[in-house]
Amino acid sequence: GAGAEAAALDWRKCDAVGKILAACPQQCLSLEDYYRQVCPQILDLLHMQDRVAARQFQRVATTTVLSMAREQPQLAERHLLQPLLAPLRRCSGATELALEGLTAGAVLVPEAELGSCVEDVLKVYVVGNDSSSLLLGSLQPVLGVVFSLYSFARQNVSYLRSPCQDILLWFLEKAEREQSLAVLEGLAGLSSHVPTLHPQCQLQVGSEGGAAIVLQETSSDEDEALYQKISLEQCHVESLVELLSHCQKSGLAGDFFIHCLKELTQVAAEDEEAPNPAVEPGGTLLELEQDQARQERKLLVLQLVAALCQGVSDTVFTDIEQVQQFLAAVLQRACAHPARGPGAAAEAQTLAMAMGLVAAVLGGAVQLKSSDFAVLKRLVPLLEELSRSYPEPLTQELASDLRVAILTHGACSPGTLGTAAHGLLGRQPGTAARSPAGRAPSAPAHGDSSAGQSGGREPGASPAPRAHSPAPGGLQELLVSACDPQPPGRAAALRRLASLVTQRDPEAIRLQEKLLQVFLENLQHEDAFVYLSAIQGIALLSSEYPERILPVLLAQYERPAQGKEDTMAAVTRMKLGEVLMRVTRALGDMVCRHREPLIRAFLRGARDPDGALRASSLSNLGELCQHLGFQLGSIIQEVTCCVTAIARTDPEAEVRRAAVHVVVLLLRGLSEKVTEVLRDVLRDLYRLLKHVATAERDAAMVLHAQLALEELDGAMRRVLFPPQTLEKKIVVLP
Repeated sequence: GAGAEAAALDWRKCDAVGKILAACPQQCLSLEDYYRQVCPQILDLLHMQDRVAARQFQRVATTTVLSMAREQPQLAERHLLQPLLAPLRRCSGATELALEGLTAGAVLVPEAELGSCVEDVLKVYVVGNDSSSLLLGSLQPVLGVVFSLYSFARQNVSYLRSPCQDILLWFLEKAEREQSLAVLEGLAGLSSHVPTLHPQCQLQVGSEGGAAIVLQETSSDEDEALYQKISLEQCHVESLVELLSHCQKSGLAGDFFIHCLKELTQVAAEDEEAPNPAVEPGGTLLELEQDQARQERKLLVLQLVAALCQGVSDTVFTDIEQVQQFLAAVLQRACAHPARGPGAAAEAQTLAMAMGLVAAVLGGAVQLKSSDFAVLKRLVPLLEELSRSYPEPLTQELASDLRVAILTHGACSPGTLGTAAHGLLGRQPGTAARSPAGRAPSAPAHGDSSAGQSGGREPGASPAPRAHSPAPGGLQELLVSACDPQPPGRAAALRRLASLVTQRDPEAIRLQEKLLQVFLENLQHEDAFVYLSAIQGIALLSSEYPERILPVLLAQYERPAQGKEDTMAAVTRMKLGEVLMRVTRALGDMVCRHREPLIRAFLRGARDPDGALRASSLSNLGELCQHLGFQLGSIIQEVTCCVTAIARTDPEAEVRRAAVHVVVLLLRGLSEKVTEVLRDVLRDLYRLLKHVATAERDAAMVLHAQLALEELDGAMRRVLFPPQTLEKKIVVLP
């Protein structure tokens, strides 16, 4: 309406003023002098304190900067962009620091200056949204510092996290794909395309919620320095994965994942070709350093690939082109370096997963078009080489069958493809969906009777019903597959069994005790994909039949399994705790029926000798109390005594944090009912929180206490000062 038109008119006025400022008046004798005098004033417009006029002034400043960058790039870079980015460039790895007279801990970039610089970059680059080569080129040298600041802000409570993330995502989106990949490679530490934070600088938490850059203190303890370096690299990798999780729709995450796989293949090839100076006599110091750098690079690439698989692998590929590039990278690695040596099992598992993915794609997991087959045909030479040179006969046979299926556009689909797809997706051999061309797969070329019975359908026949509701024989096959030595096949079978529980399959209901036993056995598996699938299965089974399954789980949670190491038993009990929490969420209000055994189990876990298990039990206890709310009843006395004792006396900070976090969740769950439910223990909880906030040295625990006090303060204010509502009543007199 009129408001929108007025706002648009204001923006047009601001743009007009900006363009006027960008144009040098005729009275000015020198363009250089005009820029030298005007540019500092333009940058000052970004720092207006008046909130009413700040948006207009910032719009004028942004428009002026972008107009000057387009009309006079060199002068704009010298007088606008370089002063704008000066605080970030000052501490970049590409800059030599002037350290004369400075001691360790000296402030190089104050908190206010650094925060103002980041906000100015956000206003000019991201809000201005002009992806010219000048702006992208000027921003790239400081992206390493911005990324370090983003990674630092992720670990702490800082308002700089969001603007730094927006700046990085804007650059990755606007830059060319090759440039974006090069920047990501530099941020990951694999190249020097992006200068990072200077090694003698470190970030420090600011008093106003920001950060300052100070001169790093030199550590004489080599172990401590190595630990800090490894922790910093791990934090950067996690930050990079989180950043890429926002770039999945554009395909950048998939391209970088493929780039890392190719880099891993190249590093492995260099590792095999280069001699080991530590083993061969006569190795020079330079060769030893080169070998160490190569090994560090290999470990970093492996860490990146593992983090990407765990963080963004579920939706990392956006089209068949990226799938083909991923498969090509894995197949090239297998052709060049067949699985052998210490990592042979992992290499073989990766190859089996890749070939199973090809089989699943060809079997109907993805609706393929003729253009997609043209892309998949690029894999044919690699599959042909693999069928000739790979040492394992079964892999050779599968590679040959995949080659035939691709060349015939899925018209000829041997039985080994169904087995491979089953290993990846949990399908029965030969029950793959029909190909996109509308042709059903032909009968297996090999004499496997079970595959022939399920896969040899007439053209146009519907898929076998057991693909959705397997017969007893199919369920038995899934139970056998749940003991598969290969983690992908085992996890797929567990997820299929969990889906049968959700569908209330009659055979699965009859064998629920057997299913529970299988899930519990896989709960102890070391592979995350397997034990998370087992956790999901147990949770679904327990939420469907809580009266039968929950007592078994609680008994195992309270008593560690016999004959196992204490550490392994504690890890298994923590996984069972996660199962119990999922069951609690699924039961909803019905969880009050199982209130006492659940609370009793978690209270016993809070007294366990293992610190991690104590913290896990307290976390579960807090979430359970949040769900129960006013249904806690008299048992709140026991919970309060336990939490108070642990928060005051436990030797481990992590456990004390969990105890205070229980109070936070309890107050958050009760909300306005705090004074009713916690009537008898509210004073004790308040004294505990005040004690923690004033006497505790652990910063995280103090933060939890402050959050709990804020929750309590808000609840009490709502009780003591209820919102005043004006009501108009009309009374009809008799």
